[in-house]
Amino acid sequence: MSTLVWFRRDLRLADHAPLRAACASGEPVLPVFIWDPEQEGADAHWPTGAASRVWLHHSLASLGAALALRGSRLLLACGPTAAVLDELARATGATSLHFNRRIEPAARALEARVAARLGERLAVNAHGDGLLVPVTRLATASGEPYRVFTPFWRKLRETFDPGRPLPAPSAVPAPAQWPASVALDVLGLLPRIRWDIPLTDAWRIGEDAARARLWDFATGHAGHYDARRDFPAVDGVSRLSPHLHFGEISPRQAWLAVQSAAAAAGLMTVPETMLGWLRQIAWREFACHLLHHYPQTADAPLRDDFRDFPWCDDPQAVARWQRGETGFPIVDAGMRELWQTGWMHNRVRMIVASFLCKDIGAHWLEGARWFWDTLFDADLANNTQGWQWTAGCGADAAPYFRVFNPTLQSAKFDPDGVYLRRWLPELARLPTADLHAPGQAAPLTLAGAGVKLGSTYPAPMLDHGAARLAALARLKRAQA
Repeated sequence: MSTLVWFRRDLRLADHAPLRAACASGEPVLPVFIWDPEQEGADAHWPTGAASRVWLHHSLASLGAALALRGSRLLLACGPTAAVLDELARATGATSLHFNRRIEPAARALEARVAARLGERLAVNAHGDGLLVPVTRLATASGEPYRVFTPFWRKLRETFDPGRPLPAPSAVPAPAQWPASVALDVLGLLPRIRWDIPLTDAWRIGEDAARARLWDFATGHAGHYDARRDFPAVDGVSRLSPHLHFGEISPRQAWLAVQSAAAAAGLMTVPETMLGWLRQIAWREFACHLLHHYPQTADAPLRDDFRDFPWCDDPQAVARWQRGETGFPIVDAGMRELWQTGWMHNRVRMIVASFLCKDIGAHWLEGARWFWDTLFDADLANNTQGWQWTAGCGADAAPYFRVFNPTLQSAKFDPDGVYLRRWLPELARLPTADLHAPGQAAPLTLAGAGVKLGSTYPAPMLDHGAARLAALARLKRAQA
């Protein structure tokens, strides 16, 4: 007899209700992670991206090591999830299965298949540690899902009681004999050509790293979050999104860390300066709320008036955007940061997304798919909500007429050019006044800085003023 714990995007031991319930059962606990090629194929639109696979590999290694310290191990399997769990349950005489729910459409369908296959023989227990509140709990006064963030945020704050996070178990009861497990490398998560090494050199991955980063942010940076969050050259954001995506920390742990930091500073309540970051946790909840209630939005706009929107089909322009060769430094710096680190500052994400959807006029799914493959924190709910927000076709979307001016955004949020020089060394010698728009710099200035437009750095691929007018015209036609 045993109890199965099916790990998914909850790769931690603390604040983990399935593991805690399994340990309390009095039976040996079998932690298992399953890499399911069949599921990846079933979710063909959104199979796990290349960058996410890399993080997943290292996070699984970290989780396995943490379980080993507690007298257990992480079983790894590769195959159809329901069949693997069924076989494991039969082989070990399992009486129950515990797991955390996910909200992606394909993941929910998989949970239903697992429950249907195993439910007659053992107790199937679904928990909800991935969110602050269940996606079905919050609703408008008329019982409808929220489509605007501000009332959602207000209701969340009124109803959410964080309680106390569950501590990690000091020991995990082990079976007398372990079932077979494949080696981590067998899952094939790492690329054959090791382009991933420079990316992971910039990160510490796993639960211990996540908790350390969270506490460092909560005690040292959260109080300045609102003042610093928009400046990509400043260490003003948490960089916790990959850890949250893979469940190395729970959103409840994140929420309580900020509350604890405020209390440690002698504050009775969380100050407004810290609430700004808790709003970001709430935006994550809002994105999950939307994807659960409107699962079609992973591939289609929420707003019906965007169903037949006249997006521009220009693969070469999209490719230049992907490579960071647009000739607009803030856009190119962001895309190169993404390519070299698997992450991008949030303000810059909005700028590059606006440039793709509004200036180039490309479909928002072009950007969503690129981010999905290249971001460590490629979360389907957040990715969908963010791109539809920028494109103007989603819930609580940016006004359709908002078109970010990349040059003005660059000058405002990177006034000294520190971020630009970090990611665009070929422009480093330009005076700051010309750095944000080298396409407008005097020839002698460019020559003095060793910049040759079209050679050492691209000339601007478009005229932003004209592109803005074209974008507004397309949007106006769609609204007619």
